Amino acid sequence: MNITAIIFAALVVGGTGLFIGVFLGAAGKKFAVETDPREESIGGVLPGNNCGGCGYAGCLGLASAIVKGEAAVNACPVGGAPVADKIAAIMGMEAGDSVHEVAFVKCAGTCDKAGSDYTYYGIKDCMMASMMQNDGQKSCNYGCLGYGSCVKACPFDAIHIVDGIAVVDKDACKACGKCIAACPKKLIELVPYEQKHLVQCSSKDKGKDVMAACKVGCIGCKMCQKVCEANAITVEDNIAHIDPKKCTNCGACAAKCPKGIIL
Repeated sequence: MNITAIIFAALVVGGTGLFIGVFLGAAGKKFAVETDPREESIGGVLPGNNCGGCGYAGCLGLASAIVKGEAAVNACPVGGAPVADKIAAIMGMEAGDSVHEVAFVKCAGTCDKAGSDYTYYGIKDCMMASMMQNDGQKSCNYGCLGYGSCVKACPFDAIHIVDGIAVVDKDACKACGKCIAACPKKLIELVPYEQKHLVQCSSKDKGKDVMAACKVGCIGCKMCQKVCEANAITVEDNIAHIDPKKCTNCGACAAKCPKGIIL
């Protein structure tokens, strides 16, 4: 064994490694991307759930967007007003008003109220079930299928299947929007936490067809619209809509609804 050759090889390898290390260190400093220290501060006060409810790929993505002025200081639905106030302090601005929102499922078609056209034996997944005949086994093509895709998507255990339909726990919900994206029927929307009157139906069928499919579906009779003194209710596409900004929660619509579909 040639000792000289071994020493030479070791020197070459060591020298190469040293050169690469120095080069990478210099390149790292030269091409380093400077970050605003406020990003780290904002990231520290964000919840860290990385749920994507803000529309960005995680809390650090939102922090960067806030610093760049691309997102509002109250853009985090999970943190709510307390976190918005802290972020606003870091940014040196006012947080502004923040409405506490929660998810709401626009369907009351429980097992005893909604009809079924057939029995589904496939994978217990709403997306898969919706691909079957008539968009699922329920007689109402707009109704909750009850297989819990929204439940699986919720990172806060705030939604569960009760008697065949999804029900939201308002106090556990963080309005991240995961359930909204998971529902193939588009039955879930965000509403103000304080909103007391909501239409728990999304069917656009005519009254006769609705009654044949579900005992509690909205039939578009407009009786709620007629008694609303705040003009907060409109009936479009055979379904009643309540504008939370106009609604005074007087309860007149709920009392007048013949189907009892307004909560």
